[in-house]
Amino acid sequence: MDDVEITDVDDDNSPRQVPLKNPDLSPLSFSAEFLSLYGWHLLALSLAVFVLIQQLRKRRSDRNRRESVLQTMQDASLVAKRQEAMEAARRKMQEELDAKAAIFKEKQRQQEEEKRRQKIEDWENMKQGKSSKGNKLSEGTEEAGSSSAALKPKTDKKPLRSDGYNPLMGPGGSCTWRPGRRGPSAGG
Repeated sequence: MDDVEITDVDDDNSPRQVPLKNPDLSPLSFSAEFLSLYGWHLLALSLAVFVLIQQLRKRRSDRNRRESVLQTMQDASLVAKRQEAMEAARRKMQEELDAKAAIFKEKQRQQEEEKRRQKIEDWENMKQGKSSKGNKLSEGTEEAGSSSAALKPKTDKKPLRSDGYNPLMGPGGSCTWRPGRRGPSAGG
């Protein structure tokens, strides 16, 4: 059926052969002929390229995975080093804080001991009839007496306000504000 010949008869009844030529089917006939000759080869080549691409992707993903594992291991060691450094810094700060707390505690203990010793001394003085507080009090009153003499206010000044002034009551006199009456206005 491929080799069909059409003959045309002219007016003189002589047969003439006209080859069938359709410009639209010529590339199709070429590709059909090419596929019939090399189709299996093209199919095998396509499969080989597909498998090759898959292998390259697999290798690339394996390489990326290995690199990420190495990076993760490096990151893990780096993170571990950072954590160790932070822990060392925390330990150092805690030791400093403990040392300061011990010093503060020792000072507190010494102050408490001094207070206790002072109380015992005061108690002993009280038993013997001596009052250390009285001595201290008299010294304080002498100083206060000398300073109070210099700070005495003069009494000959007039007071600024009268004794009955209360700022909460408002100003004295009849000039106070009162709210207006409720209801209709008185003027109109």
